Amino acid sequence: MTEDAALPAAGASDTSTGGSSRRRSVLLFLRDVALIIIAALLISFIIKTFLIRSFYIPSPSMSDTLIEDDRIIVNQLVPDLVPLERGDVVVFKDPGSWLPAQPEAPQPPLIAAAEWVGSLVGLAAPDSDEHLVKRLIGLPGDRIVCCNDLGQMSVNGVPLDEPYIRDAGTGGPASSQDFQIDVPEGTLWVMGDNRGNSSDSRIHGTVPISDVVGRAVVVSWPLDRWTWLDNYPLVFDGVDEAGAAPRAR
Repeated sequence: MTEDAALPAAGASDTSTGGSSRRRSVLLFLRDVALIIIAALLISFIIKTFLIRSFYIPSPSMSDTLIEDDRIIVNQLVPDLVPLERGDVVVFKDPGSWLPAQPEAPQPPLIAAAEWVGSLVGLAAPDSDEHLVKRLIGLPGDRIVCCNDLGQMSVNGVPLDEPYIRDAGTGGPASSQDFQIDVPEGTLWVMGDNRGNSSDSRIHGTVPISDVVGRAVVVSWPLDRWTWLDNYPLVFDGVDEAGAAPRAR
């Protein structure tokens, strides 16, 4: 065997090295993509679990502020870190028998899997039907009375001019039924903006604060409905200063 015959064919080593380098680059790229996806999912999960969450609106009880199939973004720092305020649009778990029983509709496995993944990162809200959204009217200790001679509801003796009520300004009363309530400690009095079509505290009573998921801050979808949700602080101006009325004995 000659010395030349023992040498490798020309270019074979370069080809092998180049192919190995390309494979390594592809693997590194795929690894980086996987890490980015995992990090994005983890961050989204943390945000959805502790900060904000998406819900859709299944009923007209809050129209015209919220209409059916709107999607809202909810600040979950309320009420644990950010205090509740009168006028907030709050989302809360069903305290018990507020919602009628809903049969679970079957879903194709692919759609169910996609919805499950979306729920982890806050892009889907499969449990929206287990929650309600209403406007917070009364805090613990408030006395709420409806209605006065002008059809207004009052909180701690302060009459409210409520522009968020559907068909506000038509001269109708704030509620079709009169009531008076001293809001117990640890609970809230909530009502829908569509007062003529809302099953709320007038029917079911107060809501435990522990059931509150958060405050709705924005309508996020559809895009032509995008808007910040106001809690109308001027409507409740002076209510704190008035204080709760003495309780009847």
